[in-house]
Amino acid sequence: MEATDTMNQELVTKLERIAYILKTVAHPMRLGIVHLLEQHPKLSVTEICEMLGSEQSLTSHHLQNMRLKGILSVKREGRSMMYSLKERDVSLIIECLDNCQCNM
Repeated sequence: MEATDTMNQELVTKLERIAYILKTVAHPMRLGIVHLLEQHPKLSVTEICEMLGSEQSLTSHHLQNMRLKGILSVKREGRSMMYSLKERDVSLIIECLDNCQCNM
């Protein structure tokens, strides 16, 4: 295999990962959760619901989805489940899109 093929495969893998992250967070509530977790290293479901003004069942559903897809990590602290961002990549991709000078 030539170096160009290896480089192309690395690019394809990188782009597939970015697309996977974007698909996973492509919902206003999920973006809101990511934004909160950028500002606070860890939050409970209750804290996230209070900050977003959302229902716990719906918020828990989104948290579970993002956890299963590897975007968030969760750790029990006493009676609470504390969520945090698993990887900085998510924040960097969203920050890049947020800074985009696109006309909407």
